[in-house]
Amino acid sequence: MDADTALMSMKKRLGSGAMLRTWSKLGLLSLIVLFWVVFALTAPGFASSYNQFNLLRLASVQITVAMSQMIMLTAREFNLSIGAIGAIAAVATGGMMQAFGAPPAVAAVVGVVAGTGLGLINGLLVVATGISSFVITLATASIFYGAMVIGTEAKGFTDLPLGFNSFSNTYLFGLPISPLVVIMLVVAIALILVYRNTTLGRRFLAIGANRRAAEMSGVQVNRALILLHICAAAVAAIAGVMTASMLGTAVPNIGLNWLLPSFAAPAIGGTLISGGVVSVTGTMMGGLLIGIITSGLLLLNLADLWLNVFIGVLLLTAIVLDRLRARAAERYVEE
Repeated sequence: MDADTALMSMKKRLGSGAMLRTWSKLGLLSLIVLFWVVFALTAPGFASSYNQFNLLRLASVQITVAMSQMIMLTAREFNLSIGAIGAIAAVATGGMMQAFGAPPAVAAVVGVVAGTGLGLINGLLVVATGISSFVITLATASIFYGAMVIGTEAKGFTDLPLGFNSFSNTYLFGLPISPLVVIMLVVAIALILVYRNTTLGRRFLAIGANRRAAEMSGVQVNRALILLHICAAAVAAIAGVMTASMLGTAVPNIGLNWLLPSFAAPAIGGTLISGGVVSVTGTMMGGLLIGIITSGLLLLNLADLWLNVFIGVLLLTAIVLDRLRARAAERYVEE
C-alpha cells in the first residue's frame, strides 16, 4: 500500500462513521431522558433544584475526567494514571494555599502545571521505551500515587480558603448551575476547536486511524504522542482542581474511582477505543448519563451496590458498539 492509498483509506475510515455516531447520540440522548424520568419518579428529591445543581456539578467533573481519557483514545492510546495526576494536581493546589498562602487562582495554575508535567513524563517514557502506554501509565500511576502519599504522609489539606471552597457552590445568575459547569464547557469547546481546526488534532486522529499511514504522510508520531500525553494530563489536572473545590478539601484519594467512568463516558459517546474517531459532545452526553445514574442511585441508597455494575454494563455495551462501528468503517473502506 503506497502513501496516497494509505491516506485515502484513513480519510474514508474517519468519515465513514458519521451516520453511526449520529444514531449513537440519539440513542444516548434517549437513555439520558429515560434514566432522568425514572429517577425523578422513584428517587425522592431527584428533580429538585438543589439536586440538579449537585448533579450538574458532579457531572461536570466526570465529563472533564472523561475528556482526558478521550484525548488518549483518539490516538489509540490509554492513560491509567489520570486519577493519580488529578490527585497530585489537587494536593499541589491545596498545599500552595494552605502551606504557602497562595491565592486560589495562582494555586490552581500551579496544580494544573504540576499535573501537566506528569503527562510529559508519561509521554517521554512511552516514546523512549517503545512500551505500550497502557503498561507505562499503569506503572506511573503507582509511582505517582506512592510519591504523593510519601510526600504528604498520607495527609491532605483541609484548611482551604473559603473562596476556593465556595467557588463550586455558587449559583450562576440565580440558576442551579455551578461555575464548574462553565469550566467543563470551556475545556470541551477548546477540544472541539482542536480536533476540528488544528493540525495537532488531525494528527492525533490520524495516528489513531492508521499510525503507519500517518508516518508515511510526514506526521512526527513520537512528538505527537508526547503532546497527546501532555494535553490529556492537563485536562485530568483541571478535573483534580475542580474536585478539590467541590469537596472543599485536597486529599490523596481524589481520583481513585476515575478510571472506569473515564473509559465508559467517551466510549458510549462515540469515541472509538480503537482510535481515529472522536466525539466531544458524545463524551459530554456519556458523562451526563453517568452523573444522572450516580445521583439517582445515591438518593436511592443503592450507589455502593449498583453503581459499578451500571457503569460496567455501559462500558461493555460501548465496547461492543465500538467493534460494530469499527467493522462498519472497515467495510466502507473496502468498498
